[in-house]
Amino acid sequence: MKTELSITDNEFLRQFESEIEGELAKIEYSSQDRKIFLTKLVMSDTLKEKGYLEPFITKVLDEIRARETRVMPTSPAVARFMRKYRRKYKDLLPVGINI
Repeated sequence: MKTELSITDNEFLRQFESEIEGELAKIEYSSQDRKIFLTKLVMSDTLKEKGYLEPFITKVLDEIRARETRVMPTSPAVARFMRKYRRKYKDLLPVGINI
């Protein structure tokens, strides 16, 4: 991976976005009561094969952590990632929620 990823919160479309190698990667969300529900991850297979999936999800979760908001990973891809790195992201889950 050659570039430093930057993400944008497109509040109008309710999605975190990043332009990577000319393609748009995004995680759609909805928010309520100091929780953000990450509902859908969209990234091309080409970008996934190049290893951008984990850095992209990491950037989004780091942004959410900075906002001091809890995360409900309803997207299977994000839930898998959070399960894989359970120790690092456990504090982002609402109280009583396990993945």
